[in-house]
Formats: sequence, C-alpha cells, structure tokens
Amino acid sequence: MAPQPSDSAEGLRAAGNRSFRNGQFAEAAALYSRALQVLQARDSSDPEEESVLYSNRAACHLKDGNCTDCIKDCTSALALVPFVMKPLLRRASAYEALERYPLAYVDYMTVLQIDGSVTSALEGINRMTRALRDSLGPEWRLKVPSVPVVPVSAQKRWDYLPSENHRETAKSKSRETTTAKSRVPSAGDVERARVLKEEGNELVKKGNHKKAIEKYSESLSFSNLESATYSNRALCYLVLKQYKEAVKDCTEALKLNGKNVKAFYRRAQAYKALKDYKSSLADISSLLEIEPKNGPAQKLRQEVNQNLN
Repeated sequence: MAPQPSDSAEGLRAAGNRSFRNGQFAEAAALYSRALQVLQARDSSDPEEESVLYSNRAACHLKDGNCTDCIKDCTSALALVPFVMKPLLRRASAYEALERYPLAYVDYMTVLQIDGSVTSALEGINRMTRALRDSLGPEWRLKVPSVPVVPVSAQKRWDYLPSENHRETAKSKSRETTTAKSRVPSAGDVERARVLKEEGNELVKKGNHKKAIEKYSESLSFSNLESATYSNRALCYLVLKQYKEAVKDCTEALKLNGKNVKAFYRRAQAYKALKDYKSSLADISSLLEIEPKNGPAQKLRQEVNQNLN
C-alpha cells in the first residue's frame, strides 16, 4: 500500500510549512524531523530535499530562540547544498544573536557574493562592521575568518524553496530587489567603500589576493557604483585562476565604465584562459580602439592569434 500523503516526506514537509505559517514552530520542527527520518530511510538520497528540511527546521529553532540548534541545522543544510541563501541568512542571524559576530560577518558576506542586493545581508554587514570595530578595534578585519569565494554557478542560482511557497517568496524577492536597486549609497557608504577598496589594493600589493577579494566584495556591499572595484576584484580572480568569475566582474565594470581599459584587458585574459579566443580578440580590439599603442594588449593579441592559427 502506498503511504498516505501525511506519512510521506513531501506530505510531512507540507504539514510543517502550514504549522510554521500558523506560528506553531515546535510542531513544525517535529514534522520536519519526521520528514527527514522518512527521507533518510529511503534507498536513494535527495540532498536538495534533505537540505530544505534542515533549513526549514532551523527557521523553527530561530523563531523559538534556540540559536545553537539553528546553527547546527543550517550547517547540515549547507553541507548538503553549499551557498544557499536561506540557511546562510538564518545561521548569520543565530550567530549574531549569540554575539558570535565574526562568524555572522562571514555568512552575511557570503550571501552578498551570491546576491549583492539582499537588504537583510547589507544591513547585517553594517551591524557586524560596527560591532566588530567596537569589540576588536580598528584592525578587526585581520582577525575575522576568511570569507569563502562563491563560484559563479552559485551566484546565478536562485535559492531553492518549498514548492508551495514559491509564489509568496517570489513576491518578497521582487520587493527586496526593488528596494535594493532604488537604494542610493549615502556619502558615508561611498567613503566606506573607498576605504575598503584601498585596503583591497594594499592586499593585492602584498600578494594576498584571496583576502583582497573579501575587501572588494565588502566595498561593493556599501556601493556597487565603482567600476574599478569590479576590475580590481577581477584581477584577483585571474591570479586565482577563477576565470569565469573574472569575466563576470569585468562585465560589471564595463557596464559602469565602457572605457575601463583594465576591464577589457583582464576579460580578454580570462577569455584566453577559457579558450574563448574570439571573445578575447573582441575585447582586445575594443581596448586598442581606446589605447592604440597599449603594449600589453598588442602582445596579448599576438598570443591569441597564435592560438587561433
């Protein structure tokens, strides 16, 4: 006999979602736990479904003020499917509530790499920056853990969601994105972005490109209107051989400044590394229209032409 819907993982999850919406968080957590047991008893695993259940149960723990179990469930969810925004944001909130500010900072920064327009993460970074400066002093950035570099595939992926919540969350995401796009950086935000970019530049000079990426990312969380910040971060991605990320950043830089020579050059380098020689040549040609005597670009054109022949 086929299991009743209420006894299937899908049915239990749906029942948990209803309980959660009704404010019955303990009951919802118990239903998600039962769904996990059913799912884990199957012969074939479903990592995304299991990750959703851990993330949903984490939301229940967070609502009930059980931050420790929230962190555990979010960590389990992210171990199954990395770089998903919901468990990252929930874990960041739990860390913040426990005053574990360095770890909250890392999770908020990771979210902003996935989607730089998430208002709750932007606000969280502002709070964590103030708290860390107060608790650790002016050199606090040297004392926090490294922020993981999010691959482009995760940056482009929408967060997974329970199917019955798709419509409501789409509305919420639309409102959030609209708010972020209409948000004009304040003079203070622009100044903080400038300082962080300069700190990134200093790290590049020291050869610490991974840490520099964190600085540039944080700078862009305050103001994403600086073309040079994107092209500088692209340089770091090139050095780290993360060529698709470099292409993405150069493209953003060129949207802001169509004559950013460094962005054309670095994107051409990235395309060459990706063996997309035609795109590389197109960027070199655009660069040489701006600076016809640019020696490095002329040399790169010769190298790319050799690969084409």
